[in-house]
Amino acid sequence: MSALKAPTDVRSRQPPRLVPPPVERRGTLPDRAAYALAAGVIGLGLFASITPSPLYHAYSVLWHFSPLTLTLIYATYAFGVLASLLLVGAVSDDVGRRPVLLVALGGLMAATVLFMVADSAAWLFVARGIQGVSTGAALSAASAALLDLHPRRDPTGVGLTNAVAATAGIGLGILVSSSLVRIGWEPRVVPYALLLVLAATAFAGVYWMPEPVLERSGLRLTVQLPKVPSVVRRQFVLAGLAVLSSWSIGALFFSLGPELALHLFHSTNVIVSGIGIVALAGSATLAQLVTARTVPWVAASTGSIALAAGMVMIVIAAATHSSAIYLAGSIVGGAGFGAAFLGGLRALVVAIPPEHRAAVMAAFYVAAYASLSVPAVLAGVLVTHISLPSTFEIFGSAVAAIALVVALEAWRTRPNSHVIEKRVRPRDSFPGEFDPVAISTIKPNTIDIINTIELERSR
Repeated sequence: MSALKAPTDVRSRQPPRLVPPPVERRGTLPDRAAYALAAGVIGLGLFASITPSPLYHAYSVLWHFSPLTLTLIYATYAFGVLASLLLVGAVSDDVGRRPVLLVALGGLMAATVLFMVADSAAWLFVARGIQGVSTGAALSAASAALLDLHPRRDPTGVGLTNAVAATAGIGLGILVSSSLVRIGWEPRVVPYALLLVLAATAFAGVYWMPEPVLERSGLRLTVQLPKVPSVVRRQFVLAGLAVLSSWSIGALFFSLGPELALHLFHSTNVIVSGIGIVALAGSATLAQLVTARTVPWVAASTGSIALAAGMVMIVIAAATHSSAIYLAGSIVGGAGFGAAFLGGLRALVVAIPPEHRAAVMAAFYVAAYASLSVPAVLAGVLVTHISLPSTFEIFGSAVAAIALVVALEAWRTRPNSHVIEKRVRPRDSFPGEFDPVAISTIKPNTIDIINTIELERSR
């Protein structure tokens, strides 16, 4: 009798978890459209970050503040992103992607309105701070949503989408903003009005986006200190050095680059002021597309060499006042930026154990935005004591030296094929699968090849 009753015992049944609760059953975007939307949010975050740059010179003349104040305004944004990553970086794992993205985009729209009504430098500090915090929350949630919505959960494909969206957002941001400012009709309003429309469109899209996180809990705000397990420490060092050299260039270009371009081209045209950033971001995007499937250590090493070469050219351009060399150096350095950054990131992503993925990526982005903010502040302090070209010469030389260290470290982390062949054998009981014990004993710098093999098999 008990055997007959067992299947009908309510307590013995497991509640189904495959279908969302009825409240979630609503019309949503297809997964492909939602994936594109998440990438668009990343691009929008970087687009918004660069929108004020063509107006900084006009702000400084109108409100009489120094280059140091300009640099501090920029650094406020970077530190806001950093604080947001440390505080709410993993919140979307608890409350869901959509709520975090909706709040972040709402904050981005509020910051945009503050830019539109700003009448002093103090407003810029507040707007930049809110923009930074909102961007950090949006980037973390949108990056997680990309991996959630990717058909094969492919970290390499998601990393490429993430990187291309970011660099494309930067390039389009400076180009569109400069063009609207150049038109001359309400230059301190129109660029932000366009940004407000884009953010509102993204907000509406996120509302109809499917929620990938089905099991959600309450909001918990805790400061997450970066942690890197020993198994991926070497890959993290490589990725950290790559992001240090590449994003330090971004810090210099975004904070002081427009002024240097105007100085070298002997122009007051705001489009000319952003030409270096456009060249940097455009060549970085193309380099990422070209090296998307290149072995990570090859991309990181060759990209770092190109990055060093581009920075040397920019240093020469600053010393000789050559606009042509500056533009060429921006293109070469941008290509190195894209390849080195993506190569270092891919080498790290494929080696992270699943249980440490969130912690390691949080530490990586902390290093990224520290590289974006600290050099900008130091350069702003230095430029008040020496000339602008001399500041670029000093920091450009330092970045070139770091890039060469990255190239050397990437070369040292190249895998040895005979180690993989010897230590990783298929199991007899499950042909074609790797022995997890063997995988746990090999060196960390061979994990990327194993992941690549498994990825190719899954296709």
